[in-house]
Amino acid sequence: YLCATPIGNLDDMTFRAVKILREVDLIAAEDTRHTRKLLSHFEIHTPLIRYDEFSKVQQGEKILQELLSGKNIACVSDAGLPAISDPGSDLVKLAINSNIKVCPIPGANAALSALICSGLSTEKFFFAGFLPKSKKNCHELLEKISRREETLIFYESPHRILKTLEEFEKFFGGERNIVIAREITKIHEEFLRGKISEIKNFLTEPK
Repeated sequence: YLCATPIGNLDDMTFRAVKILREVDLIAAEDTRHTRKLLSHFEIHTPLIRYDEFSKVQQGEKILQELLSGKNIACVSDAGLPAISDPGSDLVKLAINSNIKVCPIPGANAALSALICSGLSTEKFFFAGFLPKSKKNCHELLEKISRREETLIFYESPHRILKTLEEFEKFFGGERNIVIAREITKIHEEFLRGKISEIKNFLTEPK
């Protein structure tokens, strides 16, 4: 089971997600400490196993053997849907290649939640995820997608946002409309809307 978890507000946990997490034999979690807090909140006592980017090769084989032995396992991300910009996608491939049924347990997702409140077109969109860390690879990607006309969706960490906006201005131009969504579903949820140049100037101005 690929089980969605809240991206901020715990009330976004679905009844079905709680039910599945209680019923499975094991939960594969990106950060067991983080997930343990979530499980404790909903009084879920299912055993946890670590499965993240650094352990996915070794742990993936271990989880696969558990699945092949007949156990039911849920995979969760730290927040939102597992397997989107997340090592859970590798676990899905392992399971499918071994003819193991994979079931989605839908729920919160940051990219789509931001998109529907952005005010930008939702008719067509392209999810780019996180930009490559290599400057060369990043520029190659931005050059490639700069000609796309649909809404583009990126994930970015707060401390890199200004640097990323500078790159966007180079490849998309300062007049392109952009929306930055942060703290979605939380108390300080915020959407900054405007042109790339305007948002960049707003974030660099002394507050």
